[in-house]
Amino acid sequence: MREVARRAGVTHQAPYHHFPDKESIVAELVTEGFEVLSRRMALANDAAAEGGKPEVLRRAAEAYLGFALEHPAVFRVMFRPELCDAARFPRALAAAEGARAECERLVRIVHDGRFSQALASMHWAHVHGLACLVLDGPLGAELPTEEARRAHLMEASAHFAALVVGGLGHQT
Repeated sequence: MREVARRAGVTHQAPYHHFPDKESIVAELVTEGFEVLSRRMALANDAAAEGGKPEVLRRAAEAYLGFALEHPAVFRVMFRPELCDAARFPRALAAAEGARAECERLVRIVHDGRFSQALASMHWAHVHGLACLVLDGPLGAELPTEEARRAHLMEASAHFAALVVGGLGHQT
């Protein structure tokens, strides 16, 4: 919290004049993070009409992974319920549900209207796993520059898109 206040140019106690506790401050960050991510995902999903399934998958990956690379601290706390119980904060919960709805929309676009939690998990795990490997895992050390990280993430996502789109004809 001291770092947040320092970056905002205020004393470390100033945030508590506007929020009742630390979790409320984190909830505001989580809300904003999910709102930005949701908007980025919506734009990516809207690209389906322009380039078809490979393009929407590429743009969705770029939206999610770009957000993670550009806002790593916010990205990390968005998925930490021990830091912020979104159920206690209706705006945070709604923002998280909005981002999840865009993930579900992506699945329906890519899989011709079909949806299942398993398909949604597969797509989410792809981008979320890559983001975590780069931010906090071994890929971060192997790819020290943002340029190298972005290039690797986009290449991995292009391979994923090719596998998903190529494998659509094999589904039952």
